[in-house]
Amino acid sequence: MHADVLFPKDFIIKTKELTKQVRDKVVEKYEAGLGYKKISRALNISLSTIKSIIRKWKEYGTTANLPRGGRPPKLKSRTRRK
Repeated sequence: MHADVLFPKDFIIKTKELTKQVRDKVVEKYEAGLGYKKISRALNISLSTIKSIIRKWKEYGTTANLPRGGRPPKLKSRTRRK
């Protein structure tokens, strides 16, 4: 069976965000001198995710989730609950 039949190219599998503790552990290992591949194998996280976490840490100095762009909600959370 061909992979495109199961997962079309437009289909993106969403994953949950990593916790702040895990992202901090990535930076901790990086500061200790481990390379991307070793961190990736040790924590069982993809190499691209490791690179993204470290890039964000170098650029912004934090591993916290940054605000994302996008349209603001039409309804406030308080109005939505009623």
